[in-house]
Amino acid sequence: MALTQNKRAYAAGHFALELDAKAGGWLFTVEGGMAQAEVVNEKIGPEHLIHKHISTVKYDDITVTCGPAMSREFYNWITKSFQGDYSRQNGAIIAADYNFNEVTRLNFFAGLVTEVGFPALDAASRDVARLTVKISPEYTRLETGGGRSIAGSAYPIDSTKAKRWLTRNFRCTIDGVDCTRVAKVEAITIKQKVTEVPLGEFRDPYREPTIIEYPNVVFSLPESHAGDFFDWYKSFVVGGQCDTKDEKHGSITFLHEDMDMNPKKAACRIDLYNLGLFKLTMDKGEAGSDKIRMVKAEMYCEKMKFEIQDAYD
Repeated sequence: MALTQNKRAYAAGHFALELDAKAGGWLFTVEGGMAQAEVVNEKIGPEHLIHKHISTVKYDDITVTCGPAMSREFYNWITKSFQGDYSRQNGAIIAADYNFNEVTRLNFFAGLVTEVGFPALDAASRDVARLTVKISPEYTRLETGGGRSIAGSAYPIDSTKAKRWLTRNFRCTIDGVDCTRVAKVEAITIKQKVTEVPLGEFRDPYREPTIIEYPNVVFSLPESHAGDFFDWYKSFVVGGQCDTKDEKHGSITFLHEDMDMNPKKAACRIDLYNLGLFKLTMDKGEAGSDKIRMVKAEMYCEKMKFEIQDAYD
């Protein structure tokens, strides 16, 4: 018997998102979404063997990375999920071959957006910005085959016409603090906690969102232009003037590659509320070095609000 077969192995060259049977956009990476069962060990009986069986079935979160070429419905789903107006969505992750023919389809049901990650920003970088989004489904179903084409009219979004987001194009603001020389912003990940609620008549538990966790915000800028940060540090940290009235508001704006400064045309804007500076760190000083000494400012943030603009505008 021949050890080889004529059947071609799966090689997914394209990944696409579908929301409520509508095109959601092309994805860079996809991970998770499969079911897994817990294994239960029974007590040892007269046979002196540990009998095992499976019990609760859980579904892994689906993690995707994407660029600006996504649908407006997808962006609205993410934005509203972190404004207390969350919604459960049905959809699918489609894996297609290099000819855009469907190979597998992972259908997810009652999915909640539980995490959105914004990339680190660096004025010296040439990287394209990518969002990382985590979806927590109540259950999933995997289908293989199909073979239908998802290109052209069946999947109309054309990513080549979208404006690119570059990690070097950004603008930062903080009330009363000069941020025009901020050179780096560390990655920001906002998380929506989810708790599982078992229901007697269903095998799959019901998932309910709870609290939202906001990360610290970290800016880096040259020491020569960090005077306002040092003044804030002296009063807020050293001087103890750290009441709510002493906290500040700010924003981080992702700009398209054409650097359009119109706020309504920004790729993404993250508004920062109740910022509190708690740490300043200076680079190691080296005598005779021509390297510009940088200052890292670390701030807590009580709330963030963001809006992602359509890259086709």
